[in-house]
Amino acid sequence: MNTHTTSKTPIALLGLGDMGTALARAWLAAGHPLTVWNRTPGRTRPLADEGARVAATPAEAVASATGPVVLCLLDDASVGEVLDGVDLNGKDVVNLTTNTPSQARERARWAADRGARFLDGGIMAIPPMIGRPETGGYVFYSGDRELFEDRRAVLEAPAGATFVGEEPGHAALHDVALLSAMTGMFAGITHAFALVGPEKDLDRIRFATLLADWLGAMAGAAHGMAAQLVSGDYTEGVTSNLAMMTAANDTLLATAEEQATDPRLIAPYMELMSRRVTQGHGDEGLAGTVALLGGA
Repeated sequence: MNTHTTSKTPIALLGLGDMGTALARAWLAAGHPLTVWNRTPGRTRPLADEGARVAATPAEAVASATGPVVLCLLDDASVGEVLDGVDLNGKDVVNLTTNTPSQARERARWAADRGARFLDGGIMAIPPMIGRPETGGYVFYSGDRELFEDRRAVLEAPAGATFVGEEPGHAALHDVALLSAMTGMFAGITHAFALVGPEKDLDRIRFATLLADWLGAMAGAAHGMAAQLVSGDYTEGVTSNLAMMTAANDTLLATAEEQATDPRLIAPYMELMSRRVTQGHGDEGLAGTVALLGGA
């Protein structure tokens, strides 16, 4: 059992799924007095053995908190249900439940109406990364800047803490934007492995190394695109323009056909590139395609 010191900020944590449990253990390891609640009581027992206090109800957990009340629940609706009728006046609410930007903004208003300070968070980590700073996991936070600064030491105990603005929805937006980019990358990786799939003598492990190295080298293109979006000049610094890339796409699609690979994971983006060229912007880089998605 952990021995807590009175100098550490007490925390109340509601929600003990895999992520909530990882957060709980990180705070316990850092010496914070911790009160936990979970809808399924069985998940609280291991943490009780490790030094956590178990609350019978959400109201009891919140009432015990002189530090942050942290929520790590299933979804935004669960937050409203769990805290329905609970007195939040004077509390610091930190919502680490996955949500959308609009849900975060509405939840911030909801907390303010109940007399609470509010931070929304987007966790850029998986449970095994929590409490292990060497893994690079971190959490986006947005909302009450004063609350973030007041509780920074507590928030940084499980993972790095990055404040992205006082607009409450920005943490969720950053979270989803990065995850969306990751999803696109995984789509490309999937297509690449499908292409080489018919070649039974091709070393998949060596190919994976080449693939990861190439994607890492190309990731820096995000900086160039950002600069173009800020300046409004989508031809700035372009070395491979849309006209050139669109012509090369024909080879990519022809190879997919030869390898009996369905191009559905890459064809939509190629169509977007081609459309921008058709509109007379073949001298641009990829930043112009952002406008076709409504994001510029």
